[in-house]
Parts: sequence; C-alpha cells; structure tokens
Amino acid sequence: MGKTIAEKIFDAHRVNEPFPDTHVLRLDRVFCHEITTPIAITDLMARGMDRVFDPTKIKAVIDHVTPAKDSKTAEQGKILREWARRNEIKDFFDIGRNGVCHAIFPEKGFVRPGYTVIMGDSHTCTHGAFGAFAAGVGTTDLEVGILKGVCAFHFPKTIKFELEGKLKPGVYAKDLILFIINQLTVNGATNMVIEFTGSVVDEMSMESRMTLCNMAIEAGGTSGICYPDMVTVDYLWEFIKDEFDSKEAALEEYSKWKSDDDAEYEKIYKLDISNLEPMVTFGYKPDQVKSVKEMEGTKVDQIYVGSCTNGRIEDLRIAASVLKGKRISDDVRAIVSPATPAIYSMALKEGLIEIFQDAGFCVTNPTCGACLGMSNGVLADGEVCASTTNRNFNGRMGKGGMVHLMSPATAAATAIEGKIVNSELYQG
Repeated sequence: MGKTIAEKIFDAHRVNEPFPDTHVLRLDRVFCHEITTPIAITDLMARGMDRVFDPTKIKAVIDHVTPAKDSKTAEQGKILREWARRNEIKDFFDIGRNGVCHAIFPEKGFVRPGYTVIMGDSHTCTHGAFGAFAAGVGTTDLEVGILKGVCAFHFPKTIKFELEGKLKPGVYAKDLILFIINQLTVNGATNMVIEFTGSVVDEMSMESRMTLCNMAIEAGGTSGICYPDMVTVDYLWEFIKDEFDSKEAALEEYSKWKSDDDAEYEKIYKLDISNLEPMVTFGYKPDQVKSVKEMEGTKVDQIYVGSCTNGRIEDLRIAASVLKGKRISDDVRAIVSPATPAIYSMALKEGLIEIFQDAGFCVTNPTCGACLGMSNGVLADGEVCASTTNRNFNGRMGKGGMVHLMSPATAAATAIEGKIVNSELYQG
C-alpha cells in the first residue's frame, strides 16, 4: 500500500513510538515568536534547562506587537531577545529586521520539502505549502522541541482535495480556501492533514499555496500541504543552489515528497472550481461563508490588508491594481501592513505604497497586531472590518468587533465603496 506525503515525512523523521499511535519525530525547524515562546522560556529557566537543542535550527522573531505597545509586550520581547542572545540563535529577527513569522521564515529559505516544523502558533500549517509537515503546538510541546528537537504526534490521517479547472479573473486562493472550509466545516479536518492537489494548485505561485495552507487550521487541520514542484524549486533556488547541480536535480530530489498513487485517504474531494466566485465570511466562524454577491452592500468601518495569509507582495499587487487611481470611501478607514521588510521594499520600488497612500490607506510596518486585536488597527465595539486575515471569531480584532474575511481584491474594492462589493477584476 502506498503512502501519503505526511506518512513519508513521519517515516523519515520517527525517533521512536513509546506508546501506541504516539510518534516522536525529529524536528528540522522550531520557529518562535514573542507571544507564546516567552512562556516556554520562563518555564525552562525555572527548571534549570535554559538551553536549546541546536541554535541553527531555531528561528525567532518579534512580530505580533511590534514595536511594543506597552510594558507587558516590551517585557515579552525582552525575554525572547535575551534568550536568543544567551543561546546564540543567529536567526533572530528583532524590530526593524522583523516580519510576520509565516511570511519571513519562508522568505529566508528556512522551510524545505520533507521538513518537520513546529511553532507555538496555530497558523504554522502555512509552511506545508513547501511539502513540509508543519504544525502549531502548545507550550509543553514547544518546550520539548526547543530543548530536545523532537515532538510527538498521532499518525496523520489525510484528506485530499483534487482541484481542477481554472480560477476566474478576480478569484484567488483566499476565495478558494474559504470555499473549502465551508465544505469541510470548522471541525471537518480535525487532527488531519489536508492535501491540496490538482491543476489549480499546480498553476499557483508559492504565495497562493501558502494562503491555502495557512487556513487549513480553520477547518481543524493539523497541517495543510502541497506537493513540491518546479515552482517550489524556483522560490527556494537562491537558498539551495549550492546543494544541487541544477534546478532539475533539486526537483528530482524533492519529488520523493509526494503521495503515492495508491495512498489511502480518509476522504477525497474532487472539485471543478471554474465557476467559483469571490467569497466572504459572515458571522463568527470561518466556515460561515457566502459569495460576495450575497453580501454586497454590507457596511464596514475598516479595511485591513495584511497578515500571514495575505500580506505578501502578490497580495499587495492585487489590492493595488484595484485601488490605482481611486480613493477610499470617506466613510471608512483602511490599513495595509506589508508582511516583511523585503515585501515593503518591493512594494515601495514598484510604486504600490504610493498607490495605497494616494487612495487613503494608512501604511504600517510589518506586524501581526491588527489580526488578533493587539495593535495597529484594533476595532471598537460594534465596528466591522473587511479583512484579508484568517479568523473572524467574535472579538478577534477587538472586543465587540465583527470581521469579514475576504481576498485582497475584494478588500480593496470594499474600501473604495465603503461596503462589501465585488472587485472590478471579477468578471461574472
């Protein structure tokens, strides 16, 4: 019987199986940020275990509240910063060099096909876009990962999506993943891996694949995953070119991280998405999804473009293409946060920042702040945000606030109109 990509990664990294269906895996990367890691650091220090298994495999960043907004967040940053120095963690990205974790770590080439990755952040599943097994974990597992370089998991069951057809103009990966979550429900993939395959995924950029995998957790998935291909190799080439004689050689090596034709799945969804329309959430769960047409006219107070889901250069280009030469409604405020300094620089050179500013957007430094209601765009009670982020939980962006999740194109069009509306790119 064949194996899924997740099963192959498990087999290649298994250290032992101490209990039935408890698989201890060797870790290739442990990612850390200043919200969840300081708790683990403090506990390890209290136990006299202030050390790391391998400083070259640990990557850390301050990204959720940056710069610090108060003494508490400053203290969290201080704990992470001093820990990184004590343990000689070279790849620590402090304020000014930092970015949203799930954008900056792939951008730096830290994720490769076949890797195992953990982080104390639920959207770690983003990195499965590279053909890796990447999962968010709790504090105890994070501590063990930092200290020993291992983590325990149940054997992965996998759901497969075979996505065929062609996305219409104005329809993007964000619309697709919202549709998929609606099909699965928020519990439909609990403790499972979601494989994204098919011609639609094959034609996607790495940025779009990361958007798909980023929101696997919103259907309960442990990890989202895509097969590595030449798109993956091209994205990583700057970092792997000394390891391979050619891109073709790299592709041959990475191609082993694909599921076998006779692999077993919990369920296979075969979908033609050629008629998919732009999608948007309503209510307070990510599976509460309607087409934008059904939600047209819904008033909003704020528009937010950014986050680990849709803050990459591709997303900024899409939003700017809708905004160019236009102004946002006087009835709303709008914020854009490029996910990393490199993305900010590219957007600046391409004239995208000017487009956003001319349209009336506030442009902020890279940060997660607004996404989880911590800084740089928190909502007031009763306010509504059209957002390119990944969660619409009650109060997610501020107590009493409502969030409608959507693509950068729809968010930009909504900013112009002052209410939810299809983007001009959409031909339907």
